[in-house]
Amino acid sequence: MAIRKIARMGHPVLRQVGRELTPKEIKSPEIQRLIEDMIETMHEYSGIGIAAPQVHESIQLAVIEFDEDSDRYPDMGDQELMVICNPKITVLDETEQSFWEGCLSVPDLRGLVPRPRKVQIDYLDETGSPKQIIAEDFLATVFQHELDHLAGKLFVDRIRDITKLSFIEEYQRYLSPAQTDSDEGELED
Repeated sequence: MAIRKIARMGHPVLRQVGRELTPKEIKSPEIQRLIEDMIETMHEYSGIGIAAPQVHESIQLAVIEFDEDSDRYPDMGDQELMVICNPKITVLDETEQSFWEGCLSVPDLRGLVPRPRKVQIDYLDETGSPKQIIAEDFLATVFQHELDHLAGKLFVDRIRDITKLSFIEEYQRYLSPAQTDSDEGELED
């Protein structure tokens, strides 16, 4: 396993649509090693998800994992490690919710991003087997954020009010839900 270099905003790999993987490719030693590297990289940088384009691989692969005991995401529940390949997302509830999002590929910034509240994701797991999950609330936002990477999008593309884009230090001082009486949440992949 190895910690991979993170592609930052401006690198062309982050704007490409990742290619789909065959079940045979998913099971290959190369992709299995990449999955291990992505997990290690996500843990190293204290992320809750990471997508293959963020580690310079333009393929349809992402991992998500977060713990209920997290200091950064208290009261957001937990999600055991998931490996997601070739995801197809379906919006089940268009009611929007907003979270302050951050990203390993857009370091030092936070932005308030509205997204649908409930989604269904059909995908292949790390063995190439078909799976499905219905995600609501914070988890729905996490999935949408990570899967945007596979379509060449970043959270900054989804910010509607540019005045809701901030450096992390100023966000923590002036804008975080803890500093305001807001019911908005926070996410950083």
